[in-house]
Amino acid sequence: MSSPKITFIGAGSTVFAKNLMGDILSFPELADARICLYDIDPERLAVSERVGRRIVETLKVPATIEATTDRDRALDGADYAITMIQVAGYKPGTVTDFAVPKKYGLRQTIADTLGIGGIMRALRTIPVLLDYARDMERLCPDVFHLQYANPMCMNIMALNRATKIANVGLCHSVQGTAAQIAEDIGVPIEEINYTCAGINHMAFYLTFQRNGEDLYPLIRKVVEEGRVPDWNRVRYDMFLRLGYFVTESSEHFCEYVPWYIKSGQEKLIERYNIPLDEYIDRSERQIRKWGDLSRQLQDPTVPFEVNRSLEYGSTIIHAMETGKPAVVYGNVENRDLITNLPPDCTVEVPCLVDKNGLQPVRIGRLPPQLAGLMQTNVNVQQLTVEAILTGNREHIYHAAMLDPHTSAELNLDQIWSLVDDLMDAHGDWIPENLRKKEPSIASMLRVA
Repeated sequence: MSSPKITFIGAGSTVFAKNLMGDILSFPELADARICLYDIDPERLAVSERVGRRIVETLKVPATIEATTDRDRALDGADYAITMIQVAGYKPGTVTDFAVPKKYGLRQTIADTLGIGGIMRALRTIPVLLDYARDMERLCPDVFHLQYANPMCMNIMALNRATKIANVGLCHSVQGTAAQIAEDIGVPIEEINYTCAGINHMAFYLTFQRNGEDLYPLIRKVVEEGRVPDWNRVRYDMFLRLGYFVTESSEHFCEYVPWYIKSGQEKLIERYNIPLDEYIDRSERQIRKWGDLSRQLQDPTVPFEVNRSLEYGSTIIHAMETGKPAVVYGNVENRDLITNLPPDCTVEVPCLVDKNGLQPVRIGRLPPQLAGLMQTNVNVQQLTVEAILTGNREHIYHAAMLDPHTSAELNLDQIWSLVDDLMDAHGDWIPENLRKKEPSIASMLRVA
């Protein structure tokens, strides 16, 4: 087995890159991997390179770590490419996604998956991912692309429609939430098996069992005994109302639906402990801590630990390289996998991985209340991707009109004006063919 070349795109995300490198190199069969780190920020890239070398030293493995700001060099001959990018970064990207809607009274928590913030992030991210994919088609056409960036469903949908590169979208919400539920019900996660399916950040555990025993009664008991964690009230509320537990966190989920963040009903925020502006607060905390963390990661006098994370990336690479089968949860094109969701949408389902590659499992029909809820999100995803791939700006307005949270808070004129303001504020981060406003239906409506 030859040493695989694994390219990290966006490797300046040092902590995430550290976890993935540690996971990969912890497998003896991958210990001689060639890891190439690529980023457009040379300073952050240099930190990740030094961290990578510390991982190699700590694990005492023969892997090679290379860092470059040359995209062609990074992708040339790659066997695996891992994208972990945030186009426009926290500033100005995320800050703009929160600040402009707030002027309209539209409040958000995370704004990276759906909602007006998710739409804008897709407009910034998808064109860049497509550029990378075209480079892959030229430099490493047989590469397997592991895509971690949000908004996951929209990113994967666009990649599958516009490129030939094999890919999977990866997230840690399925396995992460399973571990959280296990803790709540007092059952070791190692003893639990489950089947989960849906769309990213809105997948549901269709079964949750131990040795054939249904554990859902224990989850219901958490509510009955008043043991719902304060930070998880939204998800437990949805469990009671829908009958199934959702994967993504309460702070994410509350902005995918129209029921929890509502102007004039401020008591909802307190009742469900909703952390408005959470992504902003979280990012500011990380920025304040980054200097100390960066120094610690690079300081040879500070103990350096390599512990396996919950991420699926290394498991996929290991299974493909060795043929030892594994099951992961991946975001893939819905090719008759979930029969009551659209065939071109992105679904999150269990996947078998081995030498034959990634093989998604067919789920069939979801409970109708779950599929119906997911469809409200898929509508937004499809229209946003359509706008990007066709250059039709009108579909951005359409996506915002159909977004559950945005449409519950704003009227049509406000929604269209908000889209214009956000597009103007993001400027060159938005594809040029979508920045042209005139003549548009929006302008005619305002004149009328």
